Amino acid sequence: MVEKRFARIRNILWVILILNWFVALSKIVYGYISKTNSMTADGFHSFSDGTSNIIGIVGVLLAAQPADEDHPYGHKKYETFASITISILLFLISFNLVRSAVIRFTNPVTPSVTIISFIVMVVTIAVNLLVFSYERKKGEELSSDILRADAEHTRSDILVSVSVICSLIAIKLGFPVVDTTASFIIAILIAKSGLEILRTSSYALCDRAAIVSDKIKNMVMSIKGVRECHEIRTRGRPDDVHIDLHVLVDPSMHVDTAHSITEDIERKIKKSVEGVTDVIVHIEPLSR
Repeated sequence: MVEKRFARIRNILWVILILNWFVALSKIVYGYISKTNSMTADGFHSFSDGTSNIIGIVGVLLAAQPADEDHPYGHKKYETFASITISILLFLISFNLVRSAVIRFTNPVTPSVTIISFIVMVVTIAVNLLVFSYERKKGEELSSDILRADAEHTRSDILVSVSVICSLIAIKLGFPVVDTTASFIIAILIAKSGLEILRTSSYALCDRAAIVSDKIKNMVMSIKGVRECHEIRTRGRPDDVHIDLHVLVDPSMHVDTAHSITEDIERKIKKSVEGVTDVIVHIEPLSR
């Protein structure tokens, strides 16, 4: 089941990689030909989408490895690490775009804007909209950090492309400085996407609570024989949640019955909460 999930994610990333590189090359090539800085910048942003797909594919290959002696909890966090790598890549691209915009301010060039410029941007936006919708849907369906992060990346690309169209209109109206200004805006949007991916990925790496404790407590308390439930801790990725909790039972309860209760708790939680892979129950006697 786990192997099948990662295979699906990998196949999705390959399809999106091809589409992203088509979009990127279209904008970069025409951006250089027309000397349109914002379009070129947007092209490199789109190219980073393709690079992030490659990082995602590598991350998924590592994450798909089964648990072993050195990694008893498996390798799934490699997918989260890959998401963080994507965010770092976005920060680097943002920095380079700012530097390029500063150079353009000191050495201004008037871009050449034609109807082809608008056609290129509209077509690439249409492709990105399809990629974003598909990737976000699959990211939720498969609880994939990589697909969610990549979808966020693609969404920023759509917003950036819209700003490029606005700058092309401004250039056509005789305000070429808007092109360079748009590059700064693009850089900020890219950095913002990087921060969002970094923030989301840190949840799993820093063991942020994965499920509201009250939800778990209500389920456990509904099981016959449980007198109290406390010290509930949850952590992990949405598709790999680990839970441990303490359950109080009657001190006179036989150990076999107490063990049966722990099995009931584990079954109920795994059946009711999607993504839970491990439940550890600590049985304690209720103080009289």
